[in-house]
Amino acid sequence: MGLFSSSVIIILMSCCCWVTTYSTGGHHVTEISVSNGGPWGYWGVPENCSGGAIGFSLKIEPYQGGNVDNDDTSLNGIRLICSDGSYISSVVSKWGTWSGSYYCPRGGKLVSFSLRVEVPQGFWDDTAANNIQFKCENNHLLVGNSHQWGDFGPWSATCKSGICGIQTKVEAEQGPSDDTALNDVIFTCC
Repeated sequence: MGLFSSSVIIILMSCCCWVTTYSTGGHHVTEISVSNGGPWGYWGVPENCSGGAIGFSLKIEPYQGGNVDNDDTSLNGIRLICSDGSYISSVVSKWGTWSGSYYCPRGGKLVSFSLRVEVPQGFWDDTAANNIQFKCENNHLLVGNSHQWGDFGPWSATCKSGICGIQTKVEAEQGPSDDTALNDVIFTCC
């Protein structure tokens, strides 16, 4: 029975989040991700902070109204605030405006995240990723101010040295068809 319990735990853990480790040019890189990202779009170019991310802000399109002709995209971009005060982001969609900034207390680093995603809606308006929340290294929780559509999924694994990089998956503008904008994100550990 002990072997069965261990197998179940491993299977359950593999469904929730991923930590991917690989080597490139002699550098050891670890990425954290979650399993509930949206299905549409392409991955942008990854960007990195040299000293780790201490905060974030979101690019959000306001609610467009309940009419079928009004297309909501909700979350359009995520940018990290680096410890040196600079900002980084990967691919960002054109709609919306940047929110205020959210910071870890006492200069702490972001270490894990959970993504709020609406599942595909079929005929209705798809929005995909709608919000994000981060844990800081002291377990302080930072929740973005975007829309409430969908559900927060499982927490990612933890970057023990903090989050240093970002890569986002964004659907390109669809013309008269349904736009979703940001669908998924991967963070690189320091």
